[in-house]
Amino acid sequence: MENFVVSARKYRPLGFEEVVGQEHITTTLKNAIDTNKLAQALLFCGPRGVGKTTCARIVARLINGFEEKAEINSLNIFELDAASNNSVEDIRSLIDQVRYPPQFGKFKVYIIDEVHMLSTSAFNAFLKTLEEPPPYAVFILATTEKHKVLPTILSRCQIFDFNRIQVSDITRQLKKVADRENVKAEEEALHLIAQKADGALRDALSIFDLMVTFAAGQAVTFKSVLANLHILDHEYYFKIVDGLLGENHSQPLVLFDEILKKGFDGHNFIAGLSDHLRNLLVAQDARTVSLMQVPESTQKKYLEQAAQATPSLLLSWLNLASQCDIQYKSSKNQRLLVELALMKMAHVNAVLKTNGAAPIQEGLKKKMNP
Repeated sequence: MENFVVSARKYRPLGFEEVVGQEHITTTLKNAIDTNKLAQALLFCGPRGVGKTTCARIVARLINGFEEKAEINSLNIFELDAASNNSVEDIRSLIDQVRYPPQFGKFKVYIIDEVHMLSTSAFNAFLKTLEEPPPYAVFILATTEKHKVLPTILSRCQIFDFNRIQVSDITRQLKKVADRENVKAEEEALHLIAQKADGALRDALSIFDLMVTFAAGQAVTFKSVLANLHILDHEYYFKIVDGLLGENHSQPLVLFDEILKKGFDGHNFIAGLSDHLRNLLVAQDARTVSLMQVPESTQKKYLEQAAQATPSLLLSWLNLASQCDIQYKSSKNQRLLVELALMKMAHVNAVLKTNGAAPIQEGLKKKMNP
């Protein structure tokens, strides 16, 4: 049986042009290599799965003039996992290796991953070599927690901060991978995978592999991704807001009960509702529509629903949802807390009438029917 290679490894970029969402990093590194102005100590910082180790390997390959992928494992390039090699002895062993020039190629490149895991004594043992390395040595340190790296190390490195990858960029990359693998996938499904990955392309590719395996030759659909990742369908939020707009608390309560019966957590529901209300607010202004990271088909639904509510009403609902979110963990009856928030939202206008204030929706009605 042919060995299966996960997409994160199979489609790992081999050149800067293939790196996704880090143009500010790749452009700087490429220019530094082209002009022969690359620092000998680099620190790559950023969240997991955004391309730190990948860029380090590309730098190592390019400065040595290696063209073939196989040569990345040559004697010129050393990778050290600081999480498991974090002692003074490990660093001393590395320093001993640095003393010998490369057997072939121009540079010996040392890629130290999760460098923040080094002990304080190991950091101190590394200081002198990092500050004054031999002309043939290049150190590339990678970390997800820059604040844990000693200031004395930071001051000796050229620092590159990697960004979380945008949902749109991850979605496009997943579409490319799906096309190359001849896998049919709905755009909404890929977008949902990208959102779940939280800015990490490696996570997105891992989820994509899982969804393809589940599909077993069939198309990767939005519904199958929802079911496998246990994500609440955004259609529930649209239906709940429709009920709230009609000042009908029964529909939201029935839908909330259905959501709980499906095994979803009440806290996640109220957080998702807050996000939905936020999207409705930004959908009311053409300048902020782009802040919604949703597929185009879903964006149209937001625009339609946003037109039915005033900003003040949405803000009132968002405030109630936010208060519920804050109080959720300390509440002894969490279900009632969410239900109470939904009932308050449904009857927020009635409360204002009781207090002698003008209903929030009246402004919208006057605007629509002058």
